[in-house]
Amino acid sequence: MVKPVPKPTGGVKMADYIYLVQMDIPADMEGEFNRVYNTEHVPNISKAPGVHSCTRYKLESANVDGVARYAAVYEIDSPDIPESDGWKAESEKGEWPTLIRPHTTNRSHLIFKKLA
Repeated sequence: MVKPVPKPTGGVKMADYIYLVQMDIPADMEGEFNRVYNTEHVPNISKAPGVHSCTRYKLESANVDGVARYAAVYEIDSPDIPESDGWKAESEKGEWPTLIRPHTTNRSHLIFKKLA
């Protein structure tokens, strides 16, 4: 995980946008999924210009059916970052595009803007 960018005052400044990515992976691939996501995919994507951090989560409970089990929250500078050349280049590195991505299902990609 990449640490948030510190403010000059010593606090932590949150980016203006978050990019929420949710997905499922077959149970027999969870170990490889987590290994590649943690050791390759997050470090690679974090190098893309405009990406400040990524925090991953696994679903504990939901009040609706069909929610993906895994989520990643990326702090980004603008809503264009996930479609940028830098993001796309980093997302094609390592084992993610060939070993993991083809097996992901129930994917969603959401961008939220900070209100205040």
